[in-house]
Amino acid sequence: MAGLGTMTTGTTPHVVVIGGGIAGLAAAFFLRDEPVRVTLLEGSPRLGGKLYASEIAGVPMDEGAEALLARRPEGIALITATGLGGELVPAGVTSSAIYTRGAMRALPRRQFMGVPADIDELAATGIVSAGGVARARLESRVAGQPPDVSVTEYVGARLGDEIVDRLVDPLLGGVYAGRSEELSFEATLAPLAAAARQYPTLTEAVTSLLPTAADDSAPDNSNGPAAVFVSLTTGIGALPDAVAKASTADVRVNAMVRELTRTEAGWRLTVGSAADPEYLVADAVIVAVPAAPASRLLSRTVPAASAPLSEIPYASMAIITLAYRAEDFPDTRSSGYLVPAVDGRAVKAVTFSTVKWPHLTGHAPAHVVRCSIGRAGEVPLLQREDQDLASLAAAELADATGITAAPIAHRVTRWGGALPQYNVGHLDRVARIRAAVGEQPGLAVAGAAYDGIGIPACIATAQAAAQQVTGYLAGGATSPFGDAR
Repeated sequence: MAGLGTMTTGTTPHVVVIGGGIAGLAAAFFLRDEPVRVTLLEGSPRLGGKLYASEIAGVPMDEGAEALLARRPEGIALITATGLGGELVPAGVTSSAIYTRGAMRALPRRQFMGVPADIDELAATGIVSAGGVARARLESRVAGQPPDVSVTEYVGARLGDEIVDRLVDPLLGGVYAGRSEELSFEATLAPLAAAARQYPTLTEAVTSLLPTAADDSAPDNSNGPAAVFVSLTTGIGALPDAVAKASTADVRVNAMVRELTRTEAGWRLTVGSAADPEYLVADAVIVAVPAAPASRLLSRTVPAASAPLSEIPYASMAIITLAYRAEDFPDTRSSGYLVPAVDGRAVKAVTFSTVKWPHLTGHAPAHVVRCSIGRAGEVPLLQREDQDLASLAAAELADATGITAAPIAHRVTRWGGALPQYNVGHLDRVARIRAAVGEQPGLAVAGAAYDGIGIPACIATAQAAAQQVTGYLAGGATSPFGDAR
């Protein structure tokens, strides 16, 4: 079989990107105007990783991430650069609730990832008990900040465990599918951790992070509140193919990289099956796959990066999408709700998709709801059959909303090992990974395992990786391994 590439004997350096999720695709895109030849290899049959959309009940719906944070510029900038800027749409409704202690309760307006700024406002929501409110009022003024600890240890010590259990944990669970007693305060609540070093109380630190009235408005203060979340009219799942096309890279699917080794001239990649391998050589490589496969690829060449990569755990989850006849679903102006783990429910988060994204209602007379199931450690729950999970989600949705009608369609999307867990020590692990990778000429890493799992954060790692390898390639015409290119 012919190899996937030829030796880099010409004048154009060859960069290979391993992984066709949004990070890998973005890295290839950021290299398009550089004097390099780019090949992107994706092991699965399709591009996009956790970004994917399909129809349910006639409505195009994302099966993975459905939105991106508008206030981080990287996502919108990439979308615009790929020609999809005209498809951007803001969320029509962003207010959400907490379903806890037997009732739907409004999420406090003045809070940061569940950590409240206003204890009086918190008390009015009924999310925590009177005892929990009283405990939160006892926060002492503490200077400085301890070494990296869990969210539960830090926030619980300041404001009480009930604040963590019923407010912070469900918000973090919705993002990471993780547990507050394991997640790193510094890594998962970085802005708050930074503010906490400057203010004696957490409530004051949260207040410093909240937008003012002017911040909430559009630049000319005439067009109403600025968007917090945006999506695409076709779904975020349309983004990967657009980025791939705009990148102009040689993009290949069903091309699993099994081995990455150093050579005198650069790097050699072994692709495909052991029985019929193909080989590709490159001047630089960007590894944009999850931590476990990245660890395997770097195990022999960069063991100092492989070891901490292997220490990053991942959580699995499932998204159960339910469609109802529009007339059967209760009227709501909420974008959805979260459910604390302490309430013992399987569903941890619900999005009223056709309320949050009003443009979807034009596709079919249906109301679509996304139910998220699966927290770290809930393996037996996720092993249940699709129909069982759909029935469980519909039953818990009925308990929370009062809907009596049965869904007209359902879809279960399983994301095994999907979400990296930023547990205590994560920042140190990432620092060790980057230090070890940085010592290898022409090597960079990107993806959700490092600095944030949202789309803009992944794109930011891709841009940094592209800059890292182009900086190396621009350093001279001679390879550090001794051979002239």
